[in-house]
Amino acid sequence: MTLRSAIAAIGVLFVCSGQLGAADLPARPIKGPVPPPTKESGIWAAIAYASANEKHGFFWGADKRQEAADLALEHCRRAGGDDCVVVSVFRNHRHWDDDDRTGFPYHHCGALAVAQEPAVAQESAVAQKSAVAQEFAMAKGKGDRITSDRVRPWSAKAAPTRREAEDQAVQACERTGTQCAVREWVCT
Repeated sequence: MTLRSAIAAIGVLFVCSGQLGAADLPARPIKGPVPPPTKESGIWAAIAYASANEKHGFFWGADKRQEAADLALEHCRRAGGDDCVVVSVFRNHRHWDDDDRTGFPYHHCGALAVAQEPAVAQESAVAQKSAVAQEFAMAKGKGDRITSDRVRPWSAKAAPTRREAEDQAVQACERTGTQCAVREWVCT
């Protein structure tokens, strides 16, 4: 039995020391194909909105997504927006055969719809927030944002045409139970 115990102890030490020795070995680079950087093709546009004081800004004609977002934010801030956020980013084909394989849709137009009247009653504001929270949860990940946590409900949508973008934005905004109108639209 002692021979078995000694062999077992040596085996355990051998296994443990192998783990310790491996910890300080340099990591080898992973071999294999490296995916090429994605180039986001198109003519980019963005809409920014400050819900606290209802200011907005937009930009279209950018070569890159980030450029459109940054310039829309800048225009919103110049308009006096206190808490500007980008609420919609979209793009058009620069060439009809553009396909950068990123999966980002080629929606040519975007629209921002805002409620015509602010919420008056506290109960109605709570109901609006609940409906909007559900809509936002459904839209999350699609590039659409809907909210009514400040003064007025609003919605921003992008679509292939101006009419579709405006209709979708107004319909989403009106799901809160308020009358909404298009505040801004832009097409690339």
